[in-house]
Parts: sequence; C-alpha cells; structure tokens
Amino acid sequence: MKRPSGKLRIIGGEYRSRIIAFAAAPGVRATPDRVRQTLFDWLAPVIDGARCVDLFAGSGALGLEALSRGAAHVTFVETGAKQVAAIRAALATLGAGARATVVQGDAIACLRSAPENSFEIAFLDPPFDSGLLAPALEALPRVLCADARVYAEWHRDGALPWPAAYAPIREKKAGQVSYALATVSSSRGTGATA
Repeated sequence: MKRPSGKLRIIGGEYRSRIIAFAAAPGVRATPDRVRQTLFDWLAPVIDGARCVDLFAGSGALGLEALSRGAAHVTFVETGAKQVAAIRAALATLGAGARATVVQGDAIACLRSAPENSFEIAFLDPPFDSGLLAPALEALPRVLCADARVYAEWHRDGALPWPAAYAPIREKKAGQVSYALATVSSSRGTGATA
C-alpha cells in the first residue's frame, strides 16, 4: 500500500516501522525505502556511534534512519522553515532530540563554517534540479574525518563526476534515482592528519 504524500516510514533499527510526517514540497522527497535499505546495509559496519550530517535534509529520512540505526549524532541542514519544523517535530516524537542538531540554513555555507573533522558520514540528497550536489561535494572534505563515508543521490539520467578526493565504492540505480557511496581520502590537503 502506498503511503500518503508527506509520510515516511523508518525501516530499521530502534525506531523501525514508525511513521513520520514531513513537509512535502516541490523538490522535497523522502529517499525510497528500498534505496534506504541498501544504503544502510552498506553503512552497517560504520553507522553505530557515527557523527553524521544530513545536508539538504528535506524530509529528514536519511538522518532519522541513521539515528534509528545507532548513529551517535546527526546534524540536519535544511533551508525550508516548514521542513525544519517537521524534522524537529519528528525528533521530538521519537525522543531523539538530544542526539541531533537542526540547522536552518544554506548547506554550502554551513560546510564552510563547520569545524574540521566534524563528521564520519555525510548524506547529500539535494533537489535533483538544484545544481547543488557538485559544489557540496567540493566543500565537504574539509569537515570530514579520515576515511569518512559520503552518500550522494541524483537523478538517474544525470552523471556524477566525483571530485578527486573521493573514491566511489558502491553505486546503484532504483526507479528515477542513482545513488552511490564513496570514501574520502585522508590526504585531502586540508591540513588534517590521518
């Protein structure tokens, strides 16, 4: 049975099967269940205790799923006021607010101001037609720990030229979505040490 617009189901972990409301809008879509299942199967060895960032959070599906599966902390970054309010409400419903920070603001600006080595996992799922994925990937390595994992999602008709710092490890397609997981080299030229 298809869920109504503006609802998503957490598919694994502590909050499994919980239905969460989100603020649907053009360009805001929850990552499909089967894509999330594959992604979190890929992340299973590293998700427990990880510090994550959900850029372009939208529905919050990826960050909420990460919290359900044992992430220590998730920073949600989203420009839309309604989406931010819905993510905060979902965190309150789940009792997960202490393990999350919700930032209403521009994702690229947040990356430029965040401390180095802040995150072990990053989720990048901007609106498909926004043109924001490439600049976010360029700005991201400075705030990542060595050997961090980066998930990216884009329209299946497009291509994703990974910047030099990235080493893709998995890539798949499902429906209208292409998605991939990459690692980021620990020698990124940011002054961070491995």
